[in-house]
Amino acid sequence: MFFEYAAEYLKVFLTGGIICLLGQILINHTKVTTARILVLFMLLGGALEILGLYRYIAEFGGAGATVPISGFGSVLVKGAFEAVDEFGLLGVMTGGMTGAAAGFGTAIFFAFIFALIFKAKTKEK
Repeated sequence: MFFEYAAEYLKVFLTGGIICLLGQILINHTKVTTARILVLFMLLGGALEILGLYRYIAEFGGAGATVPISGFGSVLVKGAFEAVDEFGLLGVMTGGMTGAAAGFGTAIFFAFIFALIFKAKTKEK
């Protein structure tokens, strides 16, 4: 039982770690800005979803693949595909946001809670 959980956690950690390692290599060895790296990873996740490959990464790595920004790109594309099947061409525009709505709602909710708990401070130079 313990070893099954440990193996699962190891797979999640390795998957997320490899994604972060790739991002860190890009940050350290290229002049690409971090914002562009985030967009690149999101587009890569979407492209891998279109090719049908991201599902295998997510099956292996679990949250290590679905939590990073590449997982967000995958969710947007998956939602768009599902909405196109249901609503036609209009689904291209609405499906991605519908697919990611739970994540958006959770982020907004917790941002509100933390804003109530903690006091914002300006960064001093």
